[in-house]
Amino acid sequence: MAAIQISNVVKSYKAVRALAGVSLRIEEGEFFGLLGPNGAGKTTLISIIAGLNRADSGSVAIHGHDVVTQYRAARQKLGVVPQELVFDPFFTVRETLRLQSGYFGLKKNDAWIDELLHHLDLTSKADVNMRSLSGGMKRRVLVGQALVHKPPVIVLDEPTAGVDVELRQTLWKFIARLNREGHTVVLTTHYLEEAQALCNRVAMLKAGQVVALDSTAALIRRISGSQLVLRLSSGKLPESLVPLVSHPEELVSGAKYTLRVSEYTDVEPILAQLRSAGVVIEDMQLQQADLEDVFLQIMDAEK
Repeated sequence: MAAIQISNVVKSYKAVRALAGVSLRIEEGEFFGLLGPNGAGKTTLISIIAGLNRADSGSVAIHGHDVVTQYRAARQKLGVVPQELVFDPFFTVRETLRLQSGYFGLKKNDAWIDELLHHLDLTSKADVNMRSLSGGMKRRVLVGQALVHKPPVIVLDEPTAGVDVELRQTLWKFIARLNREGHTVVLTTHYLEEAQALCNRVAMLKAGQVVALDSTAALIRRISGSQLVLRLSSGKLPESLVPLVSHPEELVSGAKYTLRVSEYTDVEPILAQLRSAGVVIEDMQLQQADLEDVFLQIMDAEK
């Protein structure tokens, strides 16, 4: 049984089609990345998974429970950390987590709440009113609310947006532990280095459609070989090398260029062309391609 089964989901807002027939199967125990530019449909899809929005057509099931017709069972299996900071200003942190426990019928949940407070570094803030917390602290409480009923499926919508490095490290250490213990994790993030480090498999969305779906390692292999990063102190990149540029915006800014190379032997012919054009190289690095390079290449190809 899939942790999340998404079947041909379509959603439109008047003339705008947010999702155009998305189908995904996320297996139990996966750490799955859902990536895409702003407006790709990620948050709309998460809202449908969470039961906050309804698809025009298609279906979503959490552990076999339809999110519309079996919504109680589906919600019990799911914990969602929303992108927006949503909180009740009249409660303390501990009261907020206890109240969230009550929504799921959990009366004696203080031991797990204490563990959440510890792992999210909120113990010292347990009796502080929510409205007194910083944005980063409020986001930690949102994570705690999503996990308070120990859901087998956890969805994180931009959980580290605007938070400090310490929280990011604390959060990922805890979430990685939960994943090792069998929890399914679905992550949306614009920090692609996080997705590369954490996610076993990735789906990329653009304009409401899945444009790439594979293991993280397989997606990175789509860009063969490495990348040659050049910083020029004088001269202009020869026209013959322009097709190798990975990031088109570099052609506008100039001075620094990232060129795709299949193997190390490609480097010397490139250097020879630069010498012939009278270009002076200030700095040069040969780097392995990463998920960000794949993302930019796929998004550019889908224009």
